[in-house]
Amino acid sequence: MSAPFISKWPVPPCVAPEKLAAIQAEFSREWLQMAASAQQGKLAPLSDRRFNAPAWSGSPVSLLMAHAYLLSAKAMNQMVDAADIPEPVRNRLRFSVMQWTEALSPANFLATNPDVQQALIESHGQTLSQGMQNLLEDLQKGRISQTDESRFELGANVATSKGAVVFQNRLVQLIQYAPLTATVHKKPLLIVPPCINKYYILDLQPENSFVRYAVEQGFTVFMVSWRNPLPLEDDGIDALGWGDYLQEGVLASIDAVCDITRQKQINALGFCVGGTLLASALALAHAQGKRPVSGLTLLTTLLDFNDTGVLDVFVDELHASLRESQIGQGGLMTARELGTTFSFLRPGELVWNYVVGNYLKGKAPPAFDLLYWNADGTNLPGPFFTWYFRNTYLENNLKVPGRLHIGGHPIDLTTLDMPAYIYGSREDHIVPWRSAYASASILRGPARFVLGASGHIAGVINPPSKQRRSYWKLDAESPPAGLPAEPDAWFGGASEHPGSWWPDWAAWQAAHAGPKVRAGKSLGNARHVPLEEAPGSYVKARAV
Repeated sequence: MSAPFISKWPVPPCVAPEKLAAIQAEFSREWLQMAASAQQGKLAPLSDRRFNAPAWSGSPVSLLMAHAYLLSAKAMNQMVDAADIPEPVRNRLRFSVMQWTEALSPANFLATNPDVQQALIESHGQTLSQGMQNLLEDLQKGRISQTDESRFELGANVATSKGAVVFQNRLVQLIQYAPLTATVHKKPLLIVPPCINKYYILDLQPENSFVRYAVEQGFTVFMVSWRNPLPLEDDGIDALGWGDYLQEGVLASIDAVCDITRQKQINALGFCVGGTLLASALALAHAQGKRPVSGLTLLTTLLDFNDTGVLDVFVDELHASLRESQIGQGGLMTARELGTTFSFLRPGELVWNYVVGNYLKGKAPPAFDLLYWNADGTNLPGPFFTWYFRNTYLENNLKVPGRLHIGGHPIDLTTLDMPAYIYGSREDHIVPWRSAYASASILRGPARFVLGASGHIAGVINPPSKQRRSYWKLDAESPPAGLPAEPDAWFGGASEHPGSWWPDWAAWQAAHAGPKVRAGKSLGNARHVPLEEAPGSYVKARAV
């Protein structure tokens, strides 16, 4: 067997001829070795999860096809790496190649997947029939089902921590959670989750709930639950912008927490976009002459958007201008579009894996609380989204003191001089950990940085009871000279510790939360009476 088409490859002008020749030579050599092994019946089984079922190794033709596919994908990526082009262009080209290679996998098609064919024969056609039924149901939903959503109900088996909505406006419901200890730290904790998703990623089920864990450590915990704007609502929410989210969302919630707990200053935690909103709101409060937060936690948060990882492939002036013309004055950035974008950042895991399982094999995806949450997206007001997209991802204006103004007040993140706990996830593809680390050079207070294993969500939601993964930290509580300027220098001096980073955060938080006092017997106060039980009604509005 031979690969005659190799010699006919065009020479892209952006790849040096000698580099292309080397890639072609390696491809030809590996192809010939693979073909010889196939003729001798010695082609090795593949460990790639798409091709590791016994049916692949039991079909010589299919196994050869899978080997050839992987070899071709490898060569295409080598050509991208060898191209003499700017790095942003390379990243976009790499992203495009990933989309094509993932989509064209022989595992994705009935005619080329022996595992699917075997299941079809053994089930007497039932897998195909059920797969078509799954496809029709997903077409009605407008998205691929990643979990059995019928197994979950908000307030019943997800978002179950006891509490009540004690404040509400057109943007947020504020939840206060009931204490689980006889005494609590005097300073309460307000959590600001991302408005791009529902808050209950931090309160999935009791065994993996960050909220429950924090309450068990003796903290009085409040949670912002963002409203999910829906089409045809006529109260103007689709025209709200970044400043509205700071003032009516974050700062209004802080005011309510201070009033309920009778504290002039509180502690606050922001997660992902929620951290960006929280830091921006506190900078706005400082510009207004207020200092309502004395301890700050940022989880997988970008303040410096110089390196935004794989999301950078979507960022350019054309995209920003197009969105501004479409929804910059009003309208919605839909959860469906946002969800599709994030799924195709990892198409093998979050798209094609379910195409094969749901439609070709006719299986129902297993029940998984995190994927139930992932499917429960939120819409965003157009002006909010377009301001955020331009001033962070495109122009990186937020980190520049005084460049942006909200309500006539300059936004200067360098005024945030309170103690800060900054967390990044080592395999995070949405907030690269080195970019999360960059927040330490913007904030002016004593900072503690902790790096957790795994990705954007799994790294954060890592309860101690699971005894999984690990995290890195400096052995010294706070280096006298501050954190190293470079993240790799920090990592070189950090020590790895097994298990969850949550206890490390709890110890830090306790040191900044004041003395213990008797826990209150009721939620809210006379001005902020409980309106409904947690999880509240805002979180139950589904976008799709």
